Amino acid sequence: MTDAQHFILATAGHVDHGKSALVKALTGTDPDRLPEEKSRGITIDLGFAHMQLRSALAPLSTFSFGIVDVPGHEDFIKNMVAGVGSIDLALLVVAADDGWMPQTEEHLQILTYLGVQRAVVALTKIDLAPDDKSVAASIREKLRGTSFADAPIIPTSITNGRGLEELKAALAEVAGTAPGPRDIGKPRLPVDRVFNLQGIGTVVTGTLTGGTLRRGQSVIVQPSGQATRIRSMQSHNRSVESAGPGTRTALNLPNMIPGQDIHRGDVVTLSAYGGPTETIDALLEISSRAARAIKESARVWIHHGSGSVAANVVFFSNKKLAVGERALAQLRLEAPAFVFAGDRFVVRDWAEQNTLGGGMVLDADASSAHFHSEKRLDFLKQRAQAPEDIRFYILSQIGRDGASRMSHLLLKSRFGDAEIARAMRTLADDGEVTIIGDYAVDLARWNDLRSRATNLIDAWHSTQPERSGMLLTDLRANVQAELPVDNMFDALIEDLCALDFVRTGTAIRRSAHRPTLPAHLQAAGTKLRGALVLKPLDPPSRKELAPDVISQQAMRFLIESGEAVEINADLVLATDSEKRATELIREFIRERGPATVSELRKALGSSRRVVVPLLERLDRLGVTSRRDDKRSLGSVK
Repeated sequence: MTDAQHFILATAGHVDHGKSALVKALTGTDPDRLPEEKSRGITIDLGFAHMQLRSALAPLSTFSFGIVDVPGHEDFIKNMVAGVGSIDLALLVVAADDGWMPQTEEHLQILTYLGVQRAVVALTKIDLAPDDKSVAASIREKLRGTSFADAPIIPTSITNGRGLEELKAALAEVAGTAPGPRDIGKPRLPVDRVFNLQGIGTVVTGTLTGGTLRRGQSVIVQPSGQATRIRSMQSHNRSVESAGPGTRTALNLPNMIPGQDIHRGDVVTLSAYGGPTETIDALLEISSRAARAIKESARVWIHHGSGSVAANVVFFSNKKLAVGERALAQLRLEAPAFVFAGDRFVVRDWAEQNTLGGGMVLDADASSAHFHSEKRLDFLKQRAQAPEDIRFYILSQIGRDGASRMSHLLLKSRFGDAEIARAMRTLADDGEVTIIGDYAVDLARWNDLRSRATNLIDAWHSTQPERSGMLLTDLRANVQAELPVDNMFDALIEDLCALDFVRTGTAIRRSAHRPTLPAHLQAAGTKLRGALVLKPLDPPSRKELAPDVISQQAMRFLIESGEAVEINADLVLATDSEKRATELIREFIRERGPATVSELRKALGSSRRVVVPLLERLDRLGVTSRRDDKRSLGSVK
């Protein structure tokens, strides 16, 4: 089992064509478990079995098949779709004495809508058909133009055992060509059975997709959002510590009441992937083999995973979707559902009599607001042109939103973190997007924003050349409305500083910018410089130096440009004078030891008005350290 590749195999086909009997013959397990199924002789609900086969190409490898047996009667199509929502391979069963029948065709279309690519056809009851070759030929004709056009057709009979080994070999061969279930690190378990076991509690089963679940792990049940944990788990009747994608998995969930807290159609997953939705934008299609169109505003059933939900279909441009066509549509659900972008679904009519079509989710968190906007249509058209291509999902999301935090990019999608990161690097290398810090950003929009910020800073330098730079608060106020994401301002500053700008405290400037006094302040600046130099360690008070608006503006320039140092609100020294005083204090203490204010005042030839605030500033900077009434050298050299 440790080397086994896991696949989910589902039966499909018309009622009474021998699906359940064939599963029992292949596995020894009777998938019909309900008393009513025994009494009526038909499958009503989903049945399950397990089979392990050796690979023909690699004899040491094995394939582990979790088998889902589905009902074939037209009254139970809802149950059938619940069983094939997460499968890797199909076993299409056609009875040789009946041939191709209505539910054979409907099941084929359902498999196609759900994106199933590989199948084996079991031609059953060949002991009742005089010419199985002609029946096989007619089946081949029915499969023409489908994904199963080249599927092997194996004649079988459970009465005499004919063809069973050949069927197993065909299944192993087809499995050998399949890519296997994808592990994208986003586990989801669509619940298809819920029951209570004496002494155990609530157990749910389903086909695990997208990632791994572990015993003891905290999980959430969607769409209700109820939190629980996995007390224990099994896969194919074996207790396991963990289970990966492509396995039939049973979870014991404590404190959950069947039919009240959890139901068929719910999804067991992790809380990291957000919540359910009631509006889905999708690409709808109707097979050319279908019989009916889908009309605008039709009330339908959407079958997704193991559940179904009522919805209204609203087209973006069409009034109806004709047979053989595709169209963009919005599904307005009547109850919340938990879906990912890239998920496939089936559409059935309100009376649940006919399968109308299928589709793929393009936006799992859509909105009916601005329904016909050009921006929304461009977004959906971009995804619809290649609905399996991750690049179009990334480009469309970033193009619509302007930017996305990398950790949130395509979070609710069928793409994993590693492939998202690879695709982002490729798109960035090709110049289609850019990565700014933790954000993936639309390149054209970012370039416009960067140009806008650059022009604002240059204009600031032009009108206020005396200032060291533009205040960050002023820049933010001018570009806030253009930021693709509210909290991207810091990323913008980092990007500018990686180019030709420098951040200094609360301002930003061009690296080449040097503050200069404008003409009307130059005379005041000259006067201030002279006054500060005249008495370098005992200058006049700030009020005396700058008594008017002009001289105050000139003083602010000298401080911001680094020519002067603001010691406190009333004392300003020339920068050279502050440096000289600091060095004299250091030398005095170094030579004579801890010193008082009076001793240092005399050494500087200054006054207490200057020395006391200067020493307090040096204390804050760690140049000196005060103990009682003396200063010693601090930790800053």
